[in-house]
Parts: sequence; C-alpha cells; structure tokens
Amino acid sequence: MYIDQMGREELEHWHQIFCEKHKAFRASSLNLDLTRGKPSTRQLDLSNILDGATKGSYITSEGIDSRNYGHLAGLPEMRSLGAELLGVAKNEVIVGGSSSLSMMYLAMLFAWQFGVSGKGSSWRDQGKVKFLCPVPGYDRHFSICEEFGIEMIRVSMDEDGPNMDQVEAFIANDKSIKGIWCVPKYSNPTGCIYSQNTIERLAKLGKISSPDFRIFYDNAYAVHDLSEDGIDLPKIMDYCREHNTQNNVLQFTSTSKITFAGSGVSFLAASEENLNVIQQHLGVFCIGPDKVNQLRHLNFIQDRSGLKLHMKKHAKLLQPKFSSVLEHLKNNFEGSDLAQWTTPKGGYFISFDTRPGLADSVIELAAEAGVKLTPAGATFPYGLDPDNKNIRLAPSFPSLDDIDRAMRVFCNSVKLASIKQKIGV
Repeated sequence: MYIDQMGREELEHWHQIFCEKHKAFRASSLNLDLTRGKPSTRQLDLSNILDGATKGSYITSEGIDSRNYGHLAGLPEMRSLGAELLGVAKNEVIVGGSSSLSMMYLAMLFAWQFGVSGKGSSWRDQGKVKFLCPVPGYDRHFSICEEFGIEMIRVSMDEDGPNMDQVEAFIANDKSIKGIWCVPKYSNPTGCIYSQNTIERLAKLGKISSPDFRIFYDNAYAVHDLSEDGIDLPKIMDYCREHNTQNNVLQFTSTSKITFAGSGVSFLAASEENLNVIQQHLGVFCIGPDKVNQLRHLNFIQDRSGLKLHMKKHAKLLQPKFSSVLEHLKNNFEGSDLAQWTTPKGGYFISFDTRPGLADSVIELAAEAGVKLTPAGATFPYGLDPDNKNIRLAPSFPSLDDIDRAMRVFCNSVKLASIKQKIGV
C-alpha cells in the first residue's frame, strides 16, 4: 500500500474500511499488553528448580557460608561466572542483587555524589553534566539521567550501533560530557549488534574525553539469542587494555531474563581501580549481597555450557512470538510507504517506525481497541521523539494467540492513523 500514490477517493475508501475494522476491534473488548519486555510465565517456569537448589547445603565449594555476612563483592564462584559473561578477570567483577539497573543507578549515584576517583571529583560539583544517549534507546537509562538532572544528548543509531562520528565529535568538543549509555548486543529496542569497529572506537573514547568519562555498557542480552547462530561480542575490556582506557568503562549484566526476573543476580565489571572506589561506597550502603541466591544460581546454572542449554529453552519459547510479530508486519507493510521495522536476532524487542508524526496516534488508536503499547517517545530522552514515529514492540510476555490478536489491532491502527493523516481527518 502506497498511500502517497493514492487519490482522494481511494484514500477515503480505505479510510472507511480501516474505521470499520477499528470499530469491530473496539467491540471485541480486548485487553492486551505489549508494553514491557517481561519474561512470560512459561519462561519463568524454566527456572523453578531454583526453589530448593541449595538442597539444604549453604556452604560453597570454597568453604564460604552463604548465609552469613561478608563477601561484599559476591561469591568467588559467581564472580568467575560474571567474568566469563563480560569478558574480564574474576577480580574485576562485583556480584549484586536481582537488578543490574540498581547497579547502574548506584554507579551513577556514586559518581554524582562522590566522584569516580575519590574526594573532589564529584560530578555534581562540576557544573553542567551531560550524557550521550543513542536513540532509540532504553527509557530506564534515560530516567536515571533525568533523576540526577544530567542533560541528555541524542546520538543516532544504525545497524552497527551508535554513530561513532557523532559520539567522537561531541566528546572531543565538550568535556562536560561524562558518559554514554550503551546496549551492545540486541540493543533495546532496535535489536542491533554493535560491530567490532564500534566497540573498539568506544574503548578509545577515554583518549579524547575528560578523565572521569564513563561508558555505561549495559550488556543485558549477552546470551539472549533467538537462534543457534548467535555471535559473541568482541570483549571491550581487551580493547581498553590495548588503549590504556580500562577506567573508562563500566559493564553490567544480570540473570533477570535468564532465571527469575525479580530474584536474579546482577554483575558489575570494571577495572580494579574503579571497583575499589565503588566498593568503598558499597561497604557503607550494605553489609553484603544475597549470597544464598547466588549459590542457588550457581547450583542451577553451573557453568557457561549449562547457561547456553538453558537459554536454548528460552529461545524455543520466544522465537515463535517474534516470528508472529514479524510475519504480521511483513504481510501488512512490506513494499508499502507506511512503516519500517527491525528484524532482531535476539533480545526482547522490535523497533517499529511509523510515518513521521504518527506514533502517538497509533498508540492511542490501539489503546481504544484494547491493546496497550509503550508510550510514544519512551525510547528517547525526556520522552520526546522529535519525529514522533518510533514504537517499541515487546512480544515476550503475551501468549502466541494474544500476540496474533494484538498485532491485528496494531497493524490496522497504523493503517488508519496513516490514512487519517493523509486526508486530514
């Protein structure tokens, strides 16, 4: 369907058809939700063995009683698993609670309040502080910056990651830029995978930035492949060592979408110098992490091979849902001038672009018909998409039948909004 090639009479004909479909959807009283990338109940059930995984034994292989205080950086065995996931040494990992987002927030808080290199280096005392935000991106990253009053600067994304020419130009010309948000594999929401060149250029940013510049490298989907041909990213810390910029990157990941979303384990990887600073503050913040939960995860996952087998089970549940969404988009919009979208090979999202100026209208129409979508602008800083066109689709939580119903509503909403805009009604 090319609406730019249609005359008024044909446009009004299609407008009537899509309006009738919209009325029928409204009358069916649907109540479907595609707003957030939550694991489905069936995915969570894959990890039910965690209940009782300690089997009454709370002593680790290294003789640590996981029930007691101490070991602020986490169990040594879990630090080893985190090191393997993030491509660093064991002594460069801290293991935390269920949310890597909490680790990111604390890292930002410590930098803001105390600085990244001790007394006198706090970001809050340096005037205007700015962060680079590749867009479309993850709304919760942006919310952290907004919480601290950090100015966010948009950077465009392509299939290889952030536009590094833009990134390097911004940083070279503005030392008030203290960081950049990155989701290097299956980026939220586009699903893009950062290229080797992008990762190496990120690692070199410390050579042109202020000394307290930090890459917040959120590798949330490191093992979340939808097929068996998933790739492992180059290790950013290897490039940092090569360019002597180890202090400029903080890496994060978690088991939140691997085991129980609300009861997982998170990891922060960084240089020993960075970890020493962070642990000083953590030692005031808490006495130690939940090591019993770490132990039961170790007993369940065991090693990288066990993790890969477990993630294949997730992929088996997720892949049909992504295929359903993509099939609807292909059948409705391929070869048209109504939309563009990504085809991710993993992660939890599909990024969809309407014609400019229509995202909020599509979301409103879908809501009228009983389908909730992420708010327009959510994938941009301050909730403001300058083109008002990006919509994040999250197919993981609903059933396959509900996804089918939701996508019928969504596709009709896109068509109806596009026709309405074209004919001015």
